[in-house]
Amino acid sequence: MQVSTATATREEAVALAGPAVEKRLAAGAQIIGPVTSVFWHLGGYGTGEEWQILFKTTRDGYPALEADLLERHPWDNPELCAVPVVLAAPRCAEWVRDSVTEGAS
Repeated sequence: MQVSTATATREEAVALAGPAVEKRLAAGAQIIGPVTSVFWHLGGYGTGEEWQILFKTTRDGYPALEADLLERHPWDNPELCAVPVVLAAPRCAEWVRDSVTEGAS
């Protein structure tokens, strides 16, 4: 699974990503930014600058990652989306699976 969220600053993104990876809720995370977001929020149209975080985890690992991110995210209602990885290089998929599974033991 690839899980994405965003924060307002690079520092918030690192603070969110680091513990999730250290706890083995994700095999890794990439922080991309700044990115420009265009959105509807609280009934209003807006734009803003954000830092996107992409996590790599498994389907079985997603619930624990979601709970952790929602608990620690600086926003009240953050975007948190997961999409299945349909194809991946076998060694990459194995790395993700092994990294997250080792954390569950």
